[in-house]
Amino acid sequence: MRRRSHRLQGQVAVVTGAARGLGALLARRLAHHGATVALVGLEPDELTRVAADCGAQASVWQADITDRAALQRVARGIEQRHERVDIVVANAGIAVGGPFVDSDPVAFNRVIEVNLLGSIATARAFLPALVRNKGYLLQVASLAALTPAPMMAAYCASKSGVEAFAHALRPEVAHHGVTVGVAYLSWTDTDMVRGADQEEGLRRLRARLPWPANRTYPLAPAVEALLAGIARRRPHVYGQRWLSGMQLVRGLLPGLVARLASREVRRLEPQLRAAGRGAVGRGGAADTAIRDSADPAA
Repeated sequence: MRRRSHRLQGQVAVVTGAARGLGALLARRLAHHGATVALVGLEPDELTRVAADCGAQASVWQADITDRAALQRVARGIEQRHERVDIVVANAGIAVGGPFVDSDPVAFNRVIEVNLLGSIATARAFLPALVRNKGYLLQVASLAALTPAPMMAAYCASKSGVEAFAHALRPEVAHHGVTVGVAYLSWTDTDMVRGADQEEGLRRLRARLPWPANRTYPLAPAVEALLAGIARRRPHVYGQRWLSGMQLVRGLLPGLVARLASREVRRLEPQLRAAGRGAVGRGGAADTAIRDSADPAA
């Protein structure tokens, strides 16, 4: 514990998607260990509540991570205010569920835009500061990057993309002293997962997954695992320990999932077709609201 605090003491950490769930708790824990946190997200009231728990030096920055110009301004503002950036956690993300053939193309594409292009925009905006301070970029991916999951095509595509992006970026910036990590989490108790579980078909399909992938895991231990990885600047960070073993068999998983899941999809098709088409969870609702408010046709 003392060693972790020593490594994080005085560091400036940026967390995107910091208004709720994993991002909010991670920001609080970083601050507890002596880091100064800059909270980036869409919900100013929620961000302010989180910042109040993170100490007087914490700062709040409202931004849509898919708005590259706005994110560049935020990155410059954070560095000017705090004089450095040492850690960036690209955490912001949304999800939709249900059959691809029935999906709303706008909602589907928005998942790719936020999770993948938003993470790329985050890296682009903050890498100059990370290079100046030989910092650490942690991209939050998912079990969905390790194995395909039916009814989650947009989320799987986006998280596979951010994993590949982080792996490609790592050797490009290593000689600058910048470390790039990827964090993997299974189903963790956040608004996003709770929102998915409100859909009967998705909830029943997930319950049929083999153990341990069918469990919802508590948030706090997952955040502690990420915190330890950040302190040590790990290239791979696992929110649940068993996920590291998935790396060893990931090549076998697409065929296995195709054989086993097709029966359940056929059996649950009526309920799955009834799944909502919008982003799940309150964080997804916030993204939809801010996007609609910016759309003159909304």
